[in-house]
Amino acid sequence: MNKQPEKILVTGSTGLVGARLLPRLLEAGWNCCALLRAGKEVPSGATAVEGDLLHAASLPQAVKDVSAIIHLAAVFRTADTDLIWRSNLEGTNNLIAAAKTHAPLARFIMASTAHVYHPNNPHPGNENDEVSAQHAYPASKIAAEQRLRESGLNWSILRFPFVYGDGDGHLEQLPQHAIAAKWHPAMKISTIHHRDIATAMHMALAGVMDGQIINISDEAPLSIYELVQLAGQQLHSSCEPLQNPWHLHIDASLARKLGFQATVRTVYQAVQENLL
Repeated sequence: MNKQPEKILVTGSTGLVGARLLPRLLEAGWNCCALLRAGKEVPSGATAVEGDLLHAASLPQAVKDVSAIIHLAAVFRTADTDLIWRSNLEGTNNLIAAAKTHAPLARFIMASTAHVYHPNNPHPGNENDEVSAQHAYPASKIAAEQRLRESGLNWSILRFPFVYGDGDGHLEQLPQHAIAAKWHPAMKISTIHHRDIATAMHMALAGVMDGQIINISDEAPLSIYELVQLAGQQLHSSCEPLQNPWHLHIDASLARKLGFQATVRTVYQAVQENLL
């Protein structure tokens, strides 16, 4: 008899990362359930499970019988800091509580962010560095990470840098973010293509990253100036001294030691292979 594929729950499956990760998980043969609010749809092959991270009573049925939980749901770019905290911390707390009671043996894989590292870090952000956040999004992620680490579950935390590709439009939005944040054009940031978020998730699902925080990035951080040009736009250049040279540049050597290797090694490769 053929063995049934293991059942996993994905939160945030309609978001920037989830909408591109879920089809890849399905293609790899996973039995995927997607936690969705009423009225949302998922790709063919996935099972929709109606629920809401902020409504704890809706979560026990969602986590029942799953072997893994991929927690992608998060609120990022909004001025509503209360919504950010409720979604990213309270929602994660509710999911952890449901998993502890109804799926205590499941792997709990949470997506986090390179923004947790302090802008003044003296080197690329390393998993052992003290984390510090000035804004609600990374601060809420730091708090959620801590709750997961203390949960007693089989957890892993994947910290992603700037995510792009698969027609998500994120790279095209970079100039406005760079201008708003007053980033120096020479500042280099780490990047990761959606295809390699799937690469990392497959490793995490296999248990390679159990009990660890892992930075995931490709092989070549690029300057804001270069990235904006690759997006087909222009940014004012500058020869002023660069402050905080390691901000949003992460050290992914631990991931590489565990066997992670980006299949889209640089944004230049993504451009050449029409993967944007």
